[in-house]
Amino acid sequence: MFRAINYELYVKPNNVVMAIGLIGMTGCIGYIAYMRSKYKDMGYYTAVGPDGTETFQKKVSKWEI
Repeated sequence: MFRAINYELYVKPNNVVMAIGLIGMTGCIGYIAYMRSKYKDMGYYTAVGPDGTETFQKKVSKWEI
């Protein structure tokens, strides 16, 4: 029963699968960071409406005419 439930404890690690997973995770994190910086440079922020919906709005300064 123990070997059937905890398969990862007695199987030899597969470095190829581990490398593919690491590259995939790094790519996803890099893409999220890129998208966040892109929207931050454009001047957008996430605004939450009274009904709970989230929208991207451009930052507006009260000092500008």
